[in-house]
Amino acid sequence: MSVEPTTKPAAAAGTVDLGDLTVNRMGFGAMRITGTGTWGEPADREEAMRVLRRALELGVNLIDTANSYGPEVSENLIAETLHPYPEELVIATKGGLTRPGPGEWRRDTRPEALREALEGSLRRLRLERIDVYQLHTVDPTVPYEESLGALAELQHEGKIRHIGVSNVDARQLAQARSVVDVVSVQNRYNLGDRYSEGVIEVCEREGLAFLPWFPLNVGALASAGGKLAEIAASHGATEAQVALAWLLRRSPVMAPIPGTSSVEHLEEDVGAAALELTDAEFADLSHTSAAQL
Repeated sequence: MSVEPTTKPAAAAGTVDLGDLTVNRMGFGAMRITGTGTWGEPADREEAMRVLRRALELGVNLIDTANSYGPEVSENLIAETLHPYPEELVIATKGGLTRPGPGEWRRDTRPEALREALEGSLRRLRLERIDVYQLHTVDPTVPYEESLGALAELQHEGKIRHIGVSNVDARQLAQARSVVDVVSVQNRYNLGDRYSEGVIEVCEREGLAFLPWFPLNVGALASAGGKLAEIAASHGATEAQVALAWLLRRSPVMAPIPGTSSVEHLEEDVGAAALELTDAEFADLSHTSAAQL
């Protein structure tokens, strides 16, 4: 769908708080502005840069990235394209996963590794402080409190404004909150994968933002004649837009961060912020299994 540059459709979804920061609930995940398998440079670097610029034109003011995306490629491209950053733009990045090679992801949340990761992100993003720095994973070889304590120390040094966690269950979230002030949780969540329902309930109760990664699993959900396709057709929308609209309706603390390397797909995703599902449609999707969607 085409959206005129003067409009700000991302704002139609409302806002969510990240500590003392307020962002539009429709964000952008910058994992896919890298090469195949989140490795190396994007196939079309100029298009990736257009995506970033267009995201801001559409009212997106939360960009989520990580040092492991590329690795380093995503952060470098964000800075090259958008620095100096608009005052309202919040950049959230992550540390705790390393990339030994294409298709490989390795956990490393040792305090010294996290410090090195943060310093690298600051340098690549051309920032003196990261707005939201997220612990990317739980590393079974490192006590969780030690990893979080390292972030607390970096926050005390003024290099981190707010701390978020990722890929946690409710118990781990409680553990994290006993060590640091957590403002956000980033877990996998979409119409077909609702494992994190309990974590979302905690976020709602405690006023934490929930950033669902992989918010679109449309390839698996949009079966011909399925409920998702039926609702999309009734709105003149795409299955992806309906899936995102469902997420936005699911919880007021939800801030989806769909990612793409295409301006066309970006405009489609952000356009979902203006799509309003009826109560019946939301209930149908909420109570329909992934196999029936």
